[in-house]
Amino acid sequence: MLAARSLAPATRSLASTAAALARARSLTDALFRQVRPEAIFDRPIPERHRILFYIGHLEAFDWNQIARSCLGLGPLNPELDKLFAFGIDPPMGQSPNDRPEDWPTPAQTREYVHDVRRRLDLLLEHARDQPLQIAIEHRLMHAETFSYILHNLPYGRRHLESHQAAPYGPSPATEMIAIPSGQATLGRRRGQGFGWDNEFVAHSKSVPAFAISKYKISNADYLKFVKDGGPAPHYWSNREGKWFYRGMGAEIPLPENWPVYVNQIQAESYAQWIGKSLPSEEQFHRAAYGTPEGNELDYPWGSAPPQSLHGNFDFHHSDAVSVTSHPLGDSAFGVSQLVGNGWEWTSSPFEPFPGFEPFASYPGYSKDFFDGDHFVLKGGSCATDAQLLRASFRNWYRRDYPYAYATFRVVD
Repeated sequence: MLAARSLAPATRSLASTAAALARARSLTDALFRQVRPEAIFDRPIPERHRILFYIGHLEAFDWNQIARSCLGLGPLNPELDKLFAFGIDPPMGQSPNDRPEDWPTPAQTREYVHDVRRRLDLLLEHARDQPLQIAIEHRLMHAETFSYILHNLPYGRRHLESHQAAPYGPSPATEMIAIPSGQATLGRRRGQGFGWDNEFVAHSKSVPAFAISKYKISNADYLKFVKDGGPAPHYWSNREGKWFYRGMGAEIPLPENWPVYVNQIQAESYAQWIGKSLPSEEQFHRAAYGTPEGNELDYPWGSAPPQSLHGNFDFHHSDAVSVTSHPLGDSAFGVSQLVGNGWEWTSSPFEPFPGFEPFASYPGYSKDFFDGDHFVLKGGSCATDAQLLRASFRNWYRRDYPYAYATFRVVD
């Protein structure tokens, strides 16, 4: 029996919230449908859970955030609420050793998903806005996470959607663009709208003049480094002296003019190899959102909401596209693709902003990763939802994490 606090309607457009949640559910459902039944217990990325976990996790998270933390309801299914919230982690220092039989069946998981959605949909009008936004954006972020999990699942273990890779050809020459000194506003003001705990509080930083590469570092650029002894990226393979890229739908000859996906260690090593460095978080902001007149924009291209003409995001493409694509998304300084087509590594460790306060309902979201080994990424990838493209949004990964759609550019 579920116990609840006295429920009162929330002051918010129920229709718009319900539509946003339904859209996010549709997005993740479509990704889960790509998994063949025989692969449901696979673990494509060793550091992450089995695929089945993610199917139940999103609903467990929604129930725990909205029904329990916000509305004071009890557990829906105590065993599955907990299992799908945390998974089965191995003891410290050991590799995962769980077995498929340690998990619910796919049918039981689908029933749990259905039950959570049915009950939550009756409660949406009573929930506060913040837990709902947390649930929606958490699901959108997991859509990207699950996208690169699928990317690492063997092609024969999933239903491949028919798509054609973006055209690829020669890579442009490296071009550096001078950015004059100025201010960069990092973060979000309280009351400005929803943001995650690590986005607060907005503060200004003075940024000395610097130069930044107009384009993201391409596969062709990075290949020169590999030929000189640098480490090959995760999604590359070499057969008989020829390099190939593991695309989302097929392996293809290495597309020279696509951005290279690398971890932060590889990005930093390349930058040092050419005598440059990675941009800091504030340098990225100055190049992306600043203007020669000293103003700051909502997006590199201005104030218009993100559209496909501005960049490669929102699942417009399954893979990257050329680093020269979408010139209408260039910044006021003429720097290309600062939003979309690959998150961009910075040299900035993931740390709290002044005034940081963790969410009461999700206290570990950010602070568990303020450890000096996670670094900030900015911008967004082909699998990043447009809702997450706000200037204050911060992504982060361990510096040796190789699976994400993470790119980089260099600064002087």
